[in-house]
Amino acid sequence: MKTNLKYILLISIHGLIRGQELELGRDADTGGQTKYVLELAQALSKHPEIQQVDLMTKLLVDPQISPEYSQPIEPLNQKANIIRISCGKDEYIPKEELWDYLDNFADNAIEYLQNQEKLPDVIHSHYADAGYVGVRLSHQLEIPLIHTGHSLGRSKRKRLLASGITREIIEKRYNMIRRINAEEETLSSAERVITSTTQEINEQYGQYDYYEPQQMRVIPPGTDVEKFYPPVGSEWESNVFKTLAKFLNQPQKPIILALSRLDQRKNIRTLIEAFGECKDLQERANLVIVAGIRNDIQDLENSVQEVFTDLLLTIDHYDLYGKVAYPKAIPSEDIGILYRLAAISGGVFVNPALTEPFGLTLIEAAASGLPIVATKDGGPVDIIKNCQNGYLIDPLDPQNIADTLLKVLEEQENWQILAQNGLAKVKEHYTWESHVEIYVKMLQQLIDKTEKIQKMPLQRRPMMYHNGAIVSSIDQNLLGHRNSLTELMRILNEKRKTISFCIATGRSLDSALKVLQKHNIIQPDILITSMGTEIYYSPDLTRDDAWTNHINYLWNRQRVVSLLRELPGLTLQPKEQQRTYKISYYYDPLFAHSVEEIKRLLLQNEQTVNVIFSFGQFLDIVPVRASKGYAVRWFAQQWDIPLTRILTAGGSGGDEDMMLGNTLSVVVANRHTEELLKRAESEPIYFSEKQFAAGIIDGLNHYDFFSLCEQV
Repeated sequence: MKTNLKYILLISIHGLIRGQELELGRDADTGGQTKYVLELAQALSKHPEIQQVDLMTKLLVDPQISPEYSQPIEPLNQKANIIRISCGKDEYIPKEELWDYLDNFADNAIEYLQNQEKLPDVIHSHYADAGYVGVRLSHQLEIPLIHTGHSLGRSKRKRLLASGITREIIEKRYNMIRRINAEEETLSSAERVITSTTQEINEQYGQYDYYEPQQMRVIPPGTDVEKFYPPVGSEWESNVFKTLAKFLNQPQKPIILALSRLDQRKNIRTLIEAFGECKDLQERANLVIVAGIRNDIQDLENSVQEVFTDLLLTIDHYDLYGKVAYPKAIPSEDIGILYRLAAISGGVFVNPALTEPFGLTLIEAAASGLPIVATKDGGPVDIIKNCQNGYLIDPLDPQNIADTLLKVLEEQENWQILAQNGLAKVKEHYTWESHVEIYVKMLQQLIDKTEKIQKMPLQRRPMMYHNGAIVSSIDQNLLGHRNSLTELMRILNEKRKTISFCIATGRSLDSALKVLQKHNIIQPDILITSMGTEIYYSPDLTRDDAWTNHINYLWNRQRVVSLLRELPGLTLQPKEQQRTYKISYYYDPLFAHSVEEIKRLLLQNEQTVNVIFSFGQFLDIVPVRASKGYAVRWFAQQWDIPLTRILTAGGSGGDEDMMLGNTLSVVVANRHTEELLKRAESEPIYFSEKQFAAGIIDGLNHYDFFSLCEQV
């Protein structure tokens, strides 16, 4: 007799897992994933079609931790158990040190399973280490494998490099090559991969050789609807309201609530600009920004301090005192009250981030009866599609942000519809019950083989990471001819897994992103902005803080501005063109001193800087360690890409040093080549006879670039 009852084996090896009082935050290995897999096991066991759920993890016998972790079997309920398997080393060790013991774990797991009355119907591995084990169990026992990555090695490596850790230390400390190989092997074997968002599929897994989007399923995690719920009426009496009221002239006006870390990618400055430019919005509502916890601004890390100072300057620029609240801290246990307070005020939750991988705060806001307005880049697209409780915005367009916020606040009947939609749809799409319902349907199709996926033949790349890079400026280089730009984008997309695409520009990050978006240019792997003073890595636009610390050497911005203040022919460019490590002037050759004289003046006054002159009219002063060329060499060293396999395309004085030396360089026909012609006799720069993006393609062909990069 055929039964629909299913036996599911979940595998999550690292960290500390027990049925009660999880030690969350004890270390980096005992966090969100341990909570997730335990709650998943418990939620699955409540489903009528699930016969048994076992959560398999590592057996731990260690006097430094609770003896509970040494129990081979810990019942969770009548249908669910934690199963602990020895890997031959029973002390508690970090996940990065588990790799040598995973084959022992797999052998012991197989022995355990073969001694049970029934084998699992499905194996579901969590994270790379469990994926490694899951592959072996799946092949040996002929059981289909499902996988959830939680985080991925290729993305983490980029973040670690951006934090200043060298690739050698990353490999030694994190065993990154073994991890990525395990992830590739798991992707090649798993019949389904579960993700939280569509963006995770495209941007995170898209970096892998065995990326097959047809095997992936978006099943978002659930939120705690017992913690986040609609207003009850007492919110006006809360300490949260009293904290916000200290900032506000009319504290009971509707609240526009933004809740995020102090991070440039969260784009709070643009939100403040949108609020500051719109008098109607200021009359209608207050803006409340809860951005992390701080005691003293001076104690914040440099990059965080820079972001917060920028927020204060923007508030001051628009004279928004009494209209904006930015409390030092809201305790985590009061975040639910914060959402409910915004909801009872008739307000709106806004997430203006440049990119948002998932958007858990949006789900929490929806569960609290608060309409949402969120970036169109990333997870919010799925959330708003599912919940129908708000609108997407262009995070680079302050007018669009302001207009959308006003639309929510002014249309009261529609506000009620959005709020009610959110309350209903969160329960339908973003609870553990909804998660398990979708999950079980997917399992049934897998077990019944009613949804067979034909996998494409895929191959591993010759190198673990990218083996070449194309670096281009934007203006008059990429832009100018639509058809050739489209063809270049096609080529870059085709080579995306092996060749990095990098933008190097004098523009700021948000300005560069606006142009790339307008012209449908694919998001680069690396963005070098503000004349080489800032470096960002995709897909999350992670800022390279190590680079920022590196270029801070001998930099005294105020002294440079003071020295050049009275010079004729120099006019400071507008505020939006200025950055912490870039001072930008308009240069009038009829009145200004020569560039060499300006350099000499600065040097005589002990200001060791780089002076960059471009297009005959722009003068940029940056730290002595900063430039496009220095930035290209920094990322090349960090990413282990030889300069001889980097093609640079530019043409102005600002591009000069990235086009010299061992890089392969091309100048397109329409560029201001006079600034580089003097170098042509000593440097092998290729001057294309084709214009714009067609010239870059011509340069790629001239150097036979892709064949060169395959010779590794």
